[in-house]
Amino acid sequence: MWHEDALRRAAEVDALLETGGAAGSGESRAAGSGESRAAGSGGSWTAGSGRGVAGDFGRGVAADFGAGGGAGLGGGWTDGSGRHEADGFGGSGSGGFGGGGVLPLAGVPIAVKGRSGLRAAGPLLAAGAVAVGATSVPGPGTPWQTWGLGARGRTVNPWRADRTPGGSSAGAAVAVAAGLVPLATGSDGAGSVRIPAAWCGVLGLKTTNGRLSRADRTGLAAPGVLARTASDAAAWWRVVSGEPAATRPPLPLPAVWSPDLGFDAPDPEPVALARAAVERLVAAGAVRLVRPRTPVRLADPGPAWLALRAPGAKTAPGAGADGSASASGLDAARRVRAGNDRRLAALFADVPLLLTPTAPTAPHGHEGPGDRYSTSLTWAFNLSGHPALSIPAGFGRDGCPAGLQLVAPHGQEALLLAVARWAEAHGAI
Repeated sequence: MWHEDALRRAAEVDALLETGGAAGSGESRAAGSGESRAAGSGGSWTAGSGRGVAGDFGRGVAADFGAGGGAGLGGGWTDGSGRHEADGFGGSGSGGFGGGGVLPLAGVPIAVKGRSGLRAAGPLLAAGAVAVGATSVPGPGTPWQTWGLGARGRTVNPWRADRTPGGSSAGAAVAVAAGLVPLATGSDGAGSVRIPAAWCGVLGLKTTNGRLSRADRTGLAAPGVLARTASDAAAWWRVVSGEPAATRPPLPLPAVWSPDLGFDAPDPEPVALARAAVERLVAAGAVRLVRPRTPVRLADPGPAWLALRAPGAKTAPGAGADGSASASGLDAARRVRAGNDRRLAALFADVPLLLTPTAPTAPHGHEGPGDRYSTSLTWAFNLSGHPALSIPAGFGRDGCPAGLQLVAPHGQEALLLAVARWAEAHGAI
């Protein structure tokens, strides 16, 4: 349950968001800082001092909250007996909401995805975070495969203004990448957190479908977060999940690499960048590559995802359809989904990690993606419900970032974050 004061803060921030505009797209108003332009459109938000709104938070939230009592934002690791270890991930202490009333996110500025996203940020507000603005999302009538065309115009990639940041959590990724905030909430129905994270050079976590509350009739979408550091993403996860400090897993973890999931044809450069990131994880001692007993060969999830997402589709097993969704299309979609679920269950029975490129292409221009889906390597895990994390994988020849996607068994968000935090601490990210 949210704290009563958090609900009061949410109502107060609602008023701010109604007048504040969207981070990452056009003109906006930052609390206490007057009018300015969002990063990526010719300038940056300022906080009176000439620094970005994030101020000292651009280098990662955990750095300023690691001393005593709060165990950093990400919290310390536990050895299984309840004893915390700093181990490069924050100081010692209780973490969470303990420590004599210390809130783990006290004063941390966050951005929320769209104006409807404030209620989903309730646990963060209860933990002391301060919502400073709503990020840009697809505008009215914009297709779900947005490339940053929001109600206030174009949302640009912070690395190249002529390229998209991805969608639909476009403004969230831009706000984090530009250093406006250390954390921004997102939602992921086909890759809407992971793809903008990859194309903006930040981390993006999609949670296990159904584990956190999310209003979505299809069950394909899950809440997520965009963050500058793995420790900050771990801080978000501990607050929204209520999980205690995680026991550090034995590293390196066995992992399977798949450049294409057995059905896609990604461009060579994103594959090469992701594979190089895998080698850095191996060198850092985070993972060790193993050969699966059966090669990773999923059925293309695209037609199934589109059928389940179509207006009128009912996703419950055995249900029919109305509107524009055909019963035969839904039956085929369920067969694809069930087959892929079996293949992934067999894979994760042997290994805890699957590694792929996050997106099959580099960021495209604002004219749109053409006939290629940037979701081809991500939406399989919206169908299956597995948690997935995109981490930065380097830069392409065009100067834009790429991402490496880590996928884990259901409910293993902490495992993904543990690998990312270890890699980050050892210079692999």
